[in-house]
Amino acid sequence: MLIRVAAAVIQDAEGQVLITKRAAHLHQGGLWEFPGGKLEPGESPEQALARELREELDILPLTWEPLIRIHHHYDDRQVLLDFFRVTAFSGEAKGMEGQPLQWLSPTEMRAEMFPAADRPVISALQLPDRYLITGEDPADLTSFLLRLERSLEAGLRLVQLRAHSLDDRCYGALLAEVLPVCRRFGARLLINRPSDCSAWAGQADGIHLSSRQLLTLNRRPGSSGLIGASCHNPIELAKAAELQFDYVLLSPVMPTASHPQASAMGWQRFSDWVSGVNLPVYALGGMREEMLDEAKAAGGQGIAAIRGLWPGY
Repeated sequence: MLIRVAAAVIQDAEGQVLITKRAAHLHQGGLWEFPGGKLEPGESPEQALARELREELDILPLTWEPLIRIHHHYDDRQVLLDFFRVTAFSGEAKGMEGQPLQWLSPTEMRAEMFPAADRPVISALQLPDRYLITGEDPADLTSFLLRLERSLEAGLRLVQLRAHSLDDRCYGALLAEVLPVCRRFGARLLINRPSDCSAWAGQADGIHLSSRQLLTLNRRPGSSGLIGASCHNPIELAKAAELQFDYVLLSPVMPTASHPQASAMGWQRFSDWVSGVNLPVYALGGMREEMLDEAKAAGGQGIAAIRGLWPGY
């Protein structure tokens, strides 16, 4: 039996999230969760969201957007959950059913606090909606660092350092220059190497693997940082989800100058593929800032880009 659920990730101006505790007698009782509930016959997820928040918390959502869709199989049921990020509401949240409430920063959330179906949401909350892949290999280090600073000043907080023309020694020297800049802005830096990325684990905030590297694995790499991968089809997406990666890049969504021979999937296929995978997915390929809302509406975490986010490229 498939159960459809609408759930809310309610965030205040400081980015803290409202969570509620499930009653002990319920399925997954005693765990914390994001408020929401089952769709009634004929309801859309958005209608169910508004009704559930009124019934559970006595609030009315005013501004929201899709965050992530989760398919989860319990032993006795299948659940399809549509999560929405709610950034404005009217009223004062209170537990109308006597349930405890707590406001918590996403960085304070631990997977074991929540039902298994909710856990990919934590990853989505801890990731931004824009993902920068660094552009031209840094023959001119001064220009490269200036472009990086301009990107970070514009609010980008997740950066993949991609410079495949450099050998490991030169890449390490570049990393030593880039990491302090990212630290100064509070941005996370991910390492992307065509060789064994695991050798670089711990030197930044995570690693990013190619689809070829992804398909050679039978377990998640041993790293405490973020782990992501490039994907181009449902098989690769399923592999990343099976290994419990933190995110993936799915491409090419639109035609790109860097890979003109690649067939673009378009937003409909992107949406169809994303709906079957339980982890945050960034749209990559021909992305620009103005496509951010479209990417989210299609079920994506946001957009990833080189040209679209790298100043002057």
